[in-house]
Amino acid sequence: MRKLLLALGLVFAFSAQAQVVPTDGYMPSQGIEPYFDADESSYDKSIIYIFFNNEPCYTCAAAIEMIEQFYDQNFIDEYNMFMINYQNDDENNFIQTYNLSRPLEVVLVRIDDGAPFGYTKIENLQDMTSDPVSMEDYFVNQVNNFLGNNG
Repeated sequence: MRKLLLALGLVFAFSAQAQVVPTDGYMPSQGIEPYFDADESSYDKSIIYIFFNNEPCYTCAAAIEMIEQFYDQNFIDEYNMFMINYQNDDENNFIQTYNLSRPLEVVLVRIDDGAPFGYTKIENLQDMTSDPVSMEDYFVNQVNNFLGNNG
């Protein structure tokens, strides 16, 4: 319950401006090159973005908390993850780059040899929170299918 309240607080706190949860010293507002420069271990680490907007859905906070748990349990050493309020981002064009429009979208960006090589979106995770086991299976399979073991 405490994590749910924390996640809700994070969603509302992030609505003030484009915020990220930095990993390895990288801030997405810097562009992709500083991502690699911030830490050599990031050179081949693909990225999992959690994008949300200023109008979070009823189950978005729970979905974000669950996604973070799945990431921590399955991918923390393989990929980097960032949470971003895309509606308040005027610098990076995340909306256009990833065609963002929903209250919650997860974007997987494949990084190979220090360069981005495509992305895919995982949508509607907020509609799966009533079945955490199925949601985790779906999320883990989507990440593994697209990113594989190139992290």
